[in-house]
Amino acid sequence: MFKKIVNYSKACYSELAHNTTWPTRAELTHSAMVVLSASLVIAVVVFIMDSAFRFVMGTVYPH
Repeated sequence: MFKKIVNYSKACYSELAHNTTWPTRAELTHSAMVVLSASLVIAVVVFIMDSAFRFVMGTVYPH
C-alpha cells in the first residue's frame, strides 16, 4: 500500500512539473481582471433587480 502512495505522489509531481502549462503573469492578470469585471457587473445587475423588486413590493404592499 505504501508503494502505491509513493507511485501516486511521483506521478502527481511529474504531471505538475513536466506536463502542466502554467499561465504567464500577463495572462494571469488579464484573467483576474476579467473575473473582477464580471463579478462587478453581476453585482450591479443583482442590486438593480433587488431595488426594482423592493420598489414593486413596496408599492403593492405598503407599510
